[in-house]
Amino acid sequence: MSQPGKQLTPEVVDLVVHLNLRYVEERKAARYVSTRNPTRRTAEGLGLGERTIKRIMAGHARCKPTHQARRPGRPHSSIDIGLQPAVREFVRIENLSGQRVSVARVRSYLADEFQVDIPKMTLWRALKRWGFTYGQGHRRDSLKEKDYLIQARREYLRLKRKNRGPNELPKRPEVYLDETFINKNHSARYTWYKVEDGPWVNKPSGVGPRLIVVHAMTSDGWVKVQSWCFKRKREPATITVK
Repeated sequence: MSQPGKQLTPEVVDLVVHLNLRYVEERKAARYVSTRNPTRRTAEGLGLGERTIKRIMAGHARCKPTHQARRPGRPHSSIDIGLQPAVREFVRIENLSGQRVSVARVRSYLADEFQVDIPKMTLWRALKRWGFTYGQGHRRDSLKEKDYLIQARREYLRLKRKNRGPNELPKRPEVYLDETFINKNHSARYTWYKVEDGPWVNKPSGVGPRLIVVHAMTSDGWVKVQSWCFKRKREPATITVK
């Protein structure tokens, strides 16, 4: 079977010449040619004996060639397609756990789990062919939390359940706190202005001091706080409750 882009051997060239000359003789000899004996026609056209043709065809019938023609210049994939599901699962798990995935890490995983050593560029092409994209990763906070946050939430829920009575009412008053902040020089970015005057606004430079706003409430309403807004300082601020 011919292969596009492959140089023919001198033996194959000789066979082509013999076959072409034979067809030229048949065209000159008569208008119609008998095709009842393909083996003899093949032997005469290629300059071989009929026994040789029969032996070749018998071997071809016993063992069909498995080679498939491919596009010239396209690299053949040497990676088993059965590794694709394992690679997909590995990349998904690593991303969900917050780990950066590189070609080197995928190579190391395949070598440890499946004892296969794949060249870097071959694996890179396979990942692109399987639908993976190499780009900037983004954080998904909903899928990843620090251990101390998980521990603090569990401790909070334990204390809250411990403060519940038989009727699910609090034994002691529960106070809920919240806070926010704003900078002193905070203002809107857009303003109306006349074109001849230009978009110049006489506003202070920088964001200015940060103001912290804190408040608390219970099931009976807001807690009366004497000082609920204060300026951020290096030392911890104190809040006086009436």
